[in-house]
Amino acid sequence: MEDKIELTPMVRVLARLRDEGYNVDFKVTENGLLSTMDDKQQFRPEEVQIVNFYRFEGESYPGDMAILYVLETSSGLKGSISDAYGLYADETVENFMKLAKDLGKNLDKHV
Repeated sequence: MEDKIELTPMVRVLARLRDEGYNVDFKVTENGLLSTMDDKQQFRPEEVQIVNFYRFEGESYPGDMAILYVLETSSGLKGSISDAYGLYADETVENFMKLAKDLGKNLDKHV
């Protein structure tokens, strides 16, 4: 039965990121970027840097596409946020990330 346990690429990437100290899970609300552990710290886009991102494609269904943003905040918090990619993307997350400083793979800011 152990042969059937298979990690998805996103799970592997998240595990590696956590080993590198990116262990905060973030969410975007109308008030800005918040840690899911402690909603007291709020960040505006100019206080967030995208240090990297990863895109994942669904095996059989395009709606399964996702993007994982690797983030650092002005207060030193390091973590990530995931979102659907393409047609099913969360507009709030997408708009926030377009305004954040991109140190990663040159996100397309005009989409």
